[in-house]
Amino acid sequence: MTGGAACAETIGASMAQFDGTIPTMLRESMVAQAGQLMSVDLVVENAANDSATQLDQVNGFLAAGVDAVIVQIVEPAAAAAMTEVAQAAGVPLVFVNREPGNVGQLPDSQSYVGSDPGGAGLLEIAEVCRLLGAQGTDPAPIYVMTGAPSGEAAVRTQDIHDVLGNGACDVMLGIVAEQSAGWSRAEADGLMTAWLSTGEPFDAVVANDDEMALGAIDAMKAAEWSMQDIIVGGIDGTPAALEAVAKGDLDVTVIEDAAGQGAAALAAALNLSAGDPVERVILIPPQLVTPDTVAAYQTQ
Repeated sequence: MTGGAACAETIGASMAQFDGTIPTMLRESMVAQAGQLMSVDLVVENAANDSATQLDQVNGFLAAGVDAVIVQIVEPAAAAAMTEVAQAAGVPLVFVNREPGNVGQLPDSQSYVGSDPGGAGLLEIAEVCRLLGAQGTDPAPIYVMTGAPSGEAAVRTQDIHDVLGNGACDVMLGIVAEQSAGWSRAEADGLMTAWLSTGEPFDAVVANDDEMALGAIDAMKAAEWSMQDIIVGGIDGTPAALEAVAKGDLDVTVIEDAAGQGAAALAAALNLSAGDPVERVILIPPQLVTPDTVAAYQTQ
């Protein structure tokens, strides 16, 4: 808990999980923002990737009389139940980072803060296409690592298939295999190791996030592959990913600005609790990061 003023606003936040770079950046951003606002107490709980646990946490916050609730949803389809209980209690609710399944039906007292999901995926695959074209690789077989079958991951994966289907890529892409690595660096390492064992030729790995992209790089380096021979793309712009871009291991990432999302979610929750109008959907624009531009982002 942060803050501590006698008349403090109390905000309850349920995170999908505490592990992982993005949840950590979101949580730390909100905690830091609340710490700067001496009139805010922030209570953060870990749903441990369990939707039932998360709904219990939301209900617990409401029963405790919080002024607003922030949720990084475990499963988009579970959002409707949270919307219902928060609305019935008359308490504002802000979803952050992961788009709720009912985003189009949120009441005025609720909002979603996230990144433009189509923007990030399209920026990533467009840059991978450009790099493949620049080196004259055509056709180009690729591996695709997905995070989940629904929500933001599904949008990012669909961006790849849309580019394959509409001819927007500079080269002819062909997907060798597409499989989930659960947003996990360790799982991606194992998956990439399995793919390498097949001996199938490929020219690029396109991942739904940086953690999986870095896991793929770990596996290729362990197998003594040169990262100069393979193009790897990720999304999120995590500190580890920016370092990998600077080293030349990761060719492209897209900054989702998780810290910005966390700060904006807390601001939206406070505004709603004060009765001020807030946009139903607040999107933080993604930004492409390449070896030519990474230095500017590492100093931010």
